[in-house]
Amino acid sequence: MLPSAFVLIPGAGGMAWYWHRVVPVLEQAGHEAIAVDLPAEDDRAGLSDYADIVARAMDERSNTILVAQSLGGFTAPLVCELAATRRTPVRMLIFVNAMIPRPGETAGAWWGNTGSADARVRAAQAGGYSTEFDLQTYFLHDVPEDVLRDSPPQRQQSDAIFGEPCRFERWPDIPIRVIAAADDRFFPLAFQQRVARERFATDIDIVKGGHLVALSNPSELGERLVQIERELRK
Repeated sequence: MLPSAFVLIPGAGGMAWYWHRVVPVLEQAGHEAIAVDLPAEDDRAGLSDYADIVARAMDERSNTILVAQSLGGFTAPLVCELAATRRTPVRMLIFVNAMIPRPGETAGAWWGNTGSADARVRAAQAGGYSTEFDLQTYFLHDVPEDVLRDSPPQRQQSDAIFGEPCRFERWPDIPIRVIAAADDRFFPLAFQQRVARERFATDIDIVKGGHLVALSNPSELGERLVQIERELRK
């Protein structure tokens, strides 16, 4: 079997750079890694546009493993449907600290539907850090200083994307895995475990790190992706 192509969807902000520390881990294992850049600041670009960009990045590959981080979870099912119509079906879908949608759900409604805010506050109270959201506490607390120093300017995510329904009929009949970071303060581990059980009736793989685990712990995340790919081949 040919090496797999990992197609990596970023979360809010849509920056392919988010995956730049994971790409070498996947390539060193003999796989192809394609980090996709999305027009997150464009109010006119919707989920279908995001999905088309990701599907085109797959470039007729038949050995694709789709990996979606955070908000990227709302693009993933549309990519799976689109790829199937183009006869380049996705072999496996992997969520990483992701928003897992239901058919027709909006990303804006997802927060209330899943109880994410309450879960975040409860975890903060138990963990002894601020319940008030700020980037340093919830996203950057475990990202190395040199990575932050060398990062490109961050993009704002268009609010329009949060009001658009995720228009897919059903999840594809392919293996679907969920990876959660043990120290994610934005989507706490217990919260992710509950959502995965409710929406997929599945357990999750756990790695060390926070919400931006691809930046804070790329080696373990990349190695776990490779391990899951090996399991797929069995």
